[in-house]
Amino acid sequence: MIFKRLLHAGLVVLCGSSVGTSWADAPSVNLYNWYDFIAPETPKDFQKDSGISMVLDTFDSSEVMQSKLMVGRTGYDVVVVTADVLPNLIKAGVLQELDASQLSNRSNLDPDILAKVAINDPGNRYAVPYMWGTTGIGYDVEQIKKVLGADAPVDSWDMIFKEENIARLSQCGVAMLDSPGEIIPIALHYLGLPADSQNPEDYRKAEALLLKIRPYITYFDSSKFITDLANGNICAVVAWSGGVHDAQVAVAKAGNGRQLVYRIPKEGSSVWVENLVLLKDAPHSPQGLSFINYMLRPEVIAKSSNYLGYPNANKTATPLVDQVLRDNPGAYPSAATLATLFPGKPLPLKTERIRTRVWTKVKSGT
Repeated sequence: MIFKRLLHAGLVVLCGSSVGTSWADAPSVNLYNWYDFIAPETPKDFQKDSGISMVLDTFDSSEVMQSKLMVGRTGYDVVVVTADVLPNLIKAGVLQELDASQLSNRSNLDPDILAKVAINDPGNRYAVPYMWGTTGIGYDVEQIKKVLGADAPVDSWDMIFKEENIARLSQCGVAMLDSPGEIIPIALHYLGLPADSQNPEDYRKAEALLLKIRPYITYFDSSKFITDLANGNICAVVAWSGGVHDAQVAVAKAGNGRQLVYRIPKEGSSVWVENLVLLKDAPHSPQGLSFINYMLRPEVIAKSSNYLGYPNANKTATPLVDQVLRDNPGAYPSAATLATLFPGKPLPLKTERIRTRVWTKVKSGT
């Protein structure tokens, strides 16, 4: 779900070691993470603080990560896992229950984010939330005002899902994430249906809604929208909060006077949480726990938030996050808005196939 995670997939960054050396050589910790999803200085800072070196390996999709972990004997210690993947890994016995006595900094975590993760990890036994974000609407203030007027429903999914609105927005360009796991649950939720529905009839209703607005969507993509929104080539996008933040940063650097805003619609939207987990067959469990505890330090996790443009799950770290980010209600929403957010959940294979077929039909427009 994160733009920065999708760039330069498959690269390997090494700190204090190399893949060619024996991972049994202690002290070290082997981290499997999305590409570019940690502050660049963190591995070296961790080694300086603890004496533990790090080997960092990367993946470009949850499917690749999950299939690798299911096979076992990966040699990894700590892995970054999206919350909706946790149930499958827990059920398969892949994860090690975390020893709370070794996580002295766990008290820094935000109870509201822990509660979202607990939907997929009951009791928060296996995962420590790391970064999180939402899917919402990013838009160009002036262009939206020109097309829809001063009373444009920028705080509602009506701006996208009502045909009379998106038809007019198509004049300046509308993009949407190429992500069925994000868009279809949002469409279901907008229709008043369970976002994780297993009823085929519900998916037919979501399909009808999306096909109705399909002619007005300029394109589906999970990265191109950042440059296009910053340059004014599109005026609205259904996207991740961090992607719109990247576009806002680009606009600020360019100094072109464009005003971009990210909103979480009042009806609610999806929230994702990336988590640190410890593998059951981790070759360096003590070092892995030490690293997780290190990442729970406010001053440490704040650096990754500032680098990535995403909020972290550490309530004590918020004052250390860049003011522009922490004061952005799209990145750090109010408690009332947070209560409207729903996390993704794993679906039965039969339902997942239905969702995939719906998305294929929507993208093709047929």
